[in-house]
Amino acid sequence: MNILTLTDSFGRAHSYLRISVTDRCNLRCTYCMPENGIDWTPPDKILHTDEIIRLAGLFVSLGVDKIRLTGGEPLIRKDILDIVAALSPLKGLKVLAMTTNGIGLDKQAKILRQNGLTTLTISVDSLRADRFLSITKRDRLADVMAGINAALDAGFAPLKINIVVMKDINDDEILDFVSWGKDLPVDLRFIEYMPFPDNHWSSGGLLPYADMRAEIETQHQLLPRVSHASAVGKEFALAGHQAQISFVTSMTESFCSTCNRLRLTADGNIKSCLFHPAEKSLRDIIRDGGSDAELIRVISGAVQAKPAAHPPVQELMHMDNRAMIAIGG
Repeated sequence: MNILTLTDSFGRAHSYLRISVTDRCNLRCTYCMPENGIDWTPPDKILHTDEIIRLAGLFVSLGVDKIRLTGGEPLIRKDILDIVAALSPLKGLKVLAMTTNGIGLDKQAKILRQNGLTTLTISVDSLRADRFLSITKRDRLADVMAGINAALDAGFAPLKINIVVMKDINDDEILDFVSWGKDLPVDLRFIEYMPFPDNHWSSGGLLPYADMRAEIETQHQLLPRVSHASAVGKEFALAGHQAQISFVTSMTESFCSTCNRLRLTADGNIKSCLFHPAEKSLRDIIRDGGSDAELIRVISGAVQAKPAAHPPVQELMHMDNRAMIAIGG
């Protein structure tokens, strides 16, 4: 293990890797995908299964102990079950997680659990079918809810539920989600709306964490929980509820100073920060016959170039960055 390779110039040690296995998705969420779509990465440019496994193993050998598989939508990748089965035994890996929209999960949740997936996050931004259709451009809420039920039946608990809160779009459902989760082993994660290219973000659409919390506290008592130092969510128990509550406050109270995350895009680029455009290709090194030592050199360089914090919100709106779906959720 060489954790120093993954320690940046600000002393942050990186133990968490998010791997996007595809940039394709079966939903078209307005905050994630540009209105006119994106140019999908050609299949031959996407990391192959053996390349994902090699890179994951290398990162784990350098000190990563948590990997999250993302997309696009990871469940649409045909070999996703094989990827999970190959990564879960990696020596030193403590957590193998996935973020999904839940479509198709009703058929795969138990197998994912059996293959070694340890934690699961499902994204759903509305409990109302008509509004879900408006946000995602697909009438699939019933499929998502079936996936949530299957995940709970498979033993994923607490099951994380990601909810991107957008002012005047779905902010009136915050208390509905709290009521829905009352008797469920879920962690309801209310996420501040973040700006990406062509997602029509505006400060007027941002509902700050403080307002979300105040809304819940009109009817419920929130009890602060002790969080891991690098946790991105402010975590609370809810008096009288089985559900937990978290707030992801990227825009109003950033957690950059304790960030321990690195990202690997579906086309094999290492990205040190969600909002930092700089990327380096690890795929090209592998396909050119490069050694692990060469990969480590590029990985280390990307880590060292990681900025102290993301730019102010107004700058993010105009930054030359990829769309969220092309980076990985």
